[in-house]
Amino acid sequence: MKFRFKGKKVLALGCTLAVLVSALAGCGGQSGSGNESSAGSTTGKLMSNEEIIKKASSEGKIGNWGLGNEYEVLALLQKYNLPTTYLSQDFTMDGFDSDDITLASAMTYNELGLVKNDYDGAYNYGDSVGVIDMNDEGVAMLEDNIFCTKKFAEENPNTVKAFVYASMKGWKDAVKDPEGAAEIVFDAGSSVSAEHQNYMATEVAKLVTTDTKGNTVDDYGKMDEEAMQQTLDLCKKYIELDDSAASEKLSKMTLDDVRDTQYVEAANASEDGNFGKLEKSKVTIQLKWLPQAQFMGYYVAEAKGYYDEVGLDVTITPGGGDISETTAVNNGTVDFGVTWLANLASANAGGMDLVEVAQVYQRSGLTLVYKKSLFTE
Repeated sequence: MKFRFKGKKVLALGCTLAVLVSALAGCGGQSGSGNESSAGSTTGKLMSNEEIIKKASSEGKIGNWGLGNEYEVLALLQKYNLPTTYLSQDFTMDGFDSDDITLASAMTYNELGLVKNDYDGAYNYGDSVGVIDMNDEGVAMLEDNIFCTKKFAEENPNTVKAFVYASMKGWKDAVKDPEGAAEIVFDAGSSVSAEHQNYMATEVAKLVTTDTKGNTVDDYGKMDEEAMQQTLDLCKKYIELDDSAASEKLSKMTLDDVRDTQYVEAANASEDGNFGKLEKSKVTIQLKWLPQAQFMGYYVAEAKGYYDEVGLDVTITPGGGDISETTAVNNGTVDFGVTWLANLASANAGGMDLVEVAQVYQRSGLTLVYKKSLFTE
């Protein structure tokens, strides 16, 4: 089953896996003109977010990857009554650097760092760029969560609670000491440079500890009803499935079809992670991508022995292969996975039976980045 977006890509910039790895590594050899030549000086009054979005839209220069991130962009465009069209953005920020894309998608913990920072492989724009935040615009969708099959959760409730408990303990330590967490991930076989890894860890910590409204989150992994409902509503509005039965199922989907709060609630209420005899002690979690600070909580939990403390032998499997994390969990190749709520909802609509057991990221990490000089009156 394939899913597509209810919008139209108007230009293909092309992307390959090799380029993706190079960009994410932060050492892809991009020299980048930086703010020295392209950004120019910023004088006058900066346009409002609405004016910036409308100008970039009228010029056909809004970019996105179109891999599930586009739903927030489509919602943002519709919010301002604009055509839901965008350029197909590759996984470097070269299109932004050359002004082919003037409003480019950038995750706070990845591409935005490459645009702003001056380490090897970055573009060094610094404060000459601005961002439009999906959370502030009211179109945020929740990202990284922990999930498994409903059957696995029902048959192994103590194991699921213990895994969530130890993972959240790892996340608590990671956000308390992002620099230390970045070092742990780097030692585990990081897919990005040490400098970019450190930047990523600091930004990921913000996504775990702050909700979509800017409030501090203390109960890590909690499932915020309003934020989850908004995510699901946007899924229903913008995800289009090829199969009519799947489309119908998605349109009627409720939060109870995709999440179960009991496991994270039990984990957060426990003082020692003792949930009784574990039904399965050896488990595997598959990530969405290669080792990087996006997943630092699991690596910290492993490195500090938190999984061992609750009686679990955990294998962390990187993603990025031919089999998606939803498929790997659904077919039993792995026990747990990290995915986005949109991916899980699409998978369940297509016939899988997955359930979210913890919502790690509490806000969207997607922004649209722009050069201030291009939007100054």
